[in-house]
Amino acid sequence: MIFQDKVVWITGASSGIGEALALELSQQGALLVISARNEKALEEVKLKCASPDQVKVLPLDLEQYDDFDQKVQEAISWSGRIDILVNNGGISQRSFAKDTMISVDKRIMEVNYIGTVALTKSLLPHFIERQQGHFVVTTSIVGKIGTPLRSTYAASKHALHGFFDSLRAEVYDINIDVTLICPGYVTTNVSINALQGDGTPQQTMDKATKNGIKPERFAKLMAKTIHKKKQEAYIAGTKEKLGVYVKRWIPKLYSYMVRKLSVT
Repeated sequence: MIFQDKVVWITGASSGIGEALALELSQQGALLVISARNEKALEEVKLKCASPDQVKVLPLDLEQYDDFDQKVQEAISWSGRIDILVNNGGISQRSFAKDTMISVDKRIMEVNYIGTVALTKSLLPHFIERQQGHFVVTTSIVGKIGTPLRSTYAASKHALHGFFDSLRAEVYDINIDVTLICPGYVTTNVSINALQGDGTPQQTMDKATKNGIKPERFAKLMAKTIHKKKQEAYIAGTKEKLGVYVKRWIPKLYSYMVRKLSVT
């Protein structure tokens, strides 16, 4: 029960990693605020939690960030505080750069980067006032490397690393922590919902995603990482982790490898 009485706000909580993390943290005693666009799905997640009476459903659309100050106040008023914000909401991509409409590029950046940063900035004064808090961000292995069919998705995740690495340095002295979680392939609907070049969802599951880490296992590892307040963690298969280290130390080899990789 290492999250006993911790108040944790999770975005993207209606399915996949967010849902699995909500169920895991509920078992560990956390009070939860769960957010996503789909209120009905959130209510279903709430009922699956170990203590549904300790879960608040707060619908939120990351593209509608003008009302985030109000959402933050609503989240805080429910329990009196927020201890941890898990920025988990986002959308993926399955298209070559040459085939991707600029409107799709814009939407991916709005959801994955701008929406996440906007919610973080809206909650930051609360953490500063309390002189404590913890931002957790679900980025991706492609937040460290780039692969085909993910150009703007990778860009949005790289951007999150840049922002939150900078924020970590700025708030270190006031006891605010930042943890970046980099998943590899996880068996969720991420590839089904991924945007194609024209903005429509792919509607099929990639083989790599289907064979990925189960979300329940991922959530247990993610919860441990959050508890330890690690700065950055790669929760992924061996090949995905290898790509990060090859890119770092032998970039020319990585450039050759990534051209040969199957990323779907």
